[in-house]
Amino acid sequence: MKLVDPIIAFQAEIQQIRRDLHAHPELCYEEQRTSDIVAAQLTAWGIPVIRGLGKTGVVGIIKHGSSSRAIGLRADMDALPMQEINTFAHASRHAGKMHACGHDGHTAMLLGAAKYLAEQRNFDGTVYLVFQPAEEGGAGARRMIDDGLFEQCPMDAIYGMHNWPGAAAGTMSVTAGPMMASSNEFYVTVKGKGAHAAQPHKGIDPVMIAVQIAQSWQTIISRQKSPLDTAVLSITQIHAGSATNVIPDEANLVGTVRTFTQPVLDMIEQRMGEVAQHTAAAFGAEVDFKFRRNYPPLVNHAEQTRFAVEVMKEVVGAENVDDQVEPTMGAEDFAFFLQAKPGCYVFIGNGEGEHRDGGHGLGPCVLHNASYDFNDNLLPIGASFWVKLVEKALAPA
Repeated sequence: MKLVDPIIAFQAEIQQIRRDLHAHPELCYEEQRTSDIVAAQLTAWGIPVIRGLGKTGVVGIIKHGSSSRAIGLRADMDALPMQEINTFAHASRHAGKMHACGHDGHTAMLLGAAKYLAEQRNFDGTVYLVFQPAEEGGAGARRMIDDGLFEQCPMDAIYGMHNWPGAAAGTMSVTAGPMMASSNEFYVTVKGKGAHAAQPHKGIDPVMIAVQIAQSWQTIISRQKSPLDTAVLSITQIHAGSATNVIPDEANLVGTVRTFTQPVLDMIEQRMGEVAQHTAAAFGAEVDFKFRRNYPPLVNHAEQTRFAVEVMKEVVGAENVDDQVEPTMGAEDFAFFLQAKPGCYVFIGNGEGEHRDGGHGLGPCVLHNASYDFNDNLLPIGASFWVKLVEKALAPA
C-alpha cells in the first residue's frame, strides 16, 4: 500500500473532524453546520469556495498552473433519519439522526485530500471539491446541477467514492457500466365498494383485487422482461381495512422498482400501470396508479473506470483491487452527475466492524444500521486515492 506520507501525518486531525461530524448529523438540505465546517476548513487552507449550490452545498476550487484541464471530486454530507444505538464518545447527539451511511467519512476523506492538494499543488489544472447535500433521497446532485454546478465549475470528469462494509479495509472495487440501480417508488390505491364481510356480493372487494394485481405484477419480471436484464419489483406494503367483519372501500399497494437500464424501467412502469388498470376494471373497481422515479441507474464510463482502476492499484496494490465487482441494486444520486459528465464511482472497503470503539451497538456494521460507524483507518487511504487521482489526471505536460 502506497499512501501519501503527509496525509498519514495529519490523519488524527482529519479523524477529529470526522468524529465531530458524526456526533452532529444533519439531514438532507439541513447540513448548515456541516457545510460551515467544510467551508471554514477549506478557507483556512487557502482554498476559495462557492456556497449555495444545492442549498447547502460547498465547492472548493484549487487551481495551479496554466492548463485548462479540470477534474471534480465529490463527497456527500447528509445523515439519515434514524436513531443511533452506539454509545461511544462520538455517537450522535441528535435524537433520530445518524451518520449511518458514512457520509461523515466521505467528507473527511475529501477534506484530507484538499489539505494536501492545497499545500503541495503537484498538478497542472483545476480541482473542484464537490461537497454535496441531500444524497439520502433528496437528489442533492440533481439540485446542484440545476443550480449551475457545471456552468460555474466546468470540469472534464467527476469521480465519487463510497465506503463498502463487508469488503476488507484496504481494498477498493469498481466496475464499468451499470454499478448501481435506479430507484423508483409506486403507490397504488384500489377503489372498490365496501360491504359487510358476511355479504361480499354486495360490495367490490379491493383487497382481493390488490392481491390479483400484486401476483400479476410478478409476471412482468418473470415473463415480460428478458432474463438477461436485471430488475427488482418489490411490494413492501399492503394496507386495507380496519375491522374483521368489514370489506373496506380501498386497498393500497406500495413498493419499489430497481433496474440497471432506462428501457427496462420504461417497460416495467408501463406494464404495471396497464395490469393495475385492467385488473381493477375486470372486477368493476377503479385504481389510482402513481409511479415516481427517484434516481436513475448509476453507469460508470469505461475510460474513467479504467483510469480509476490504475490509480487504485497504485494506492492499495493490484491484489487489493476488484475491477469487476458485482453491481448492487442499491441506488445513488451520483448517477445524475454521470448523466451529465464522464466519470466513475468506486467503493472502498469498510471492513466487518472490528474497528468500532467500545460502546458500539450489537448490530452489524452495515450501511443504514443503528450500530454502524465509519472506519477511520480508511481516511488516509481514501484521501491518498483522491490525491493520486488528481496528480495523475492533471500531471504537468
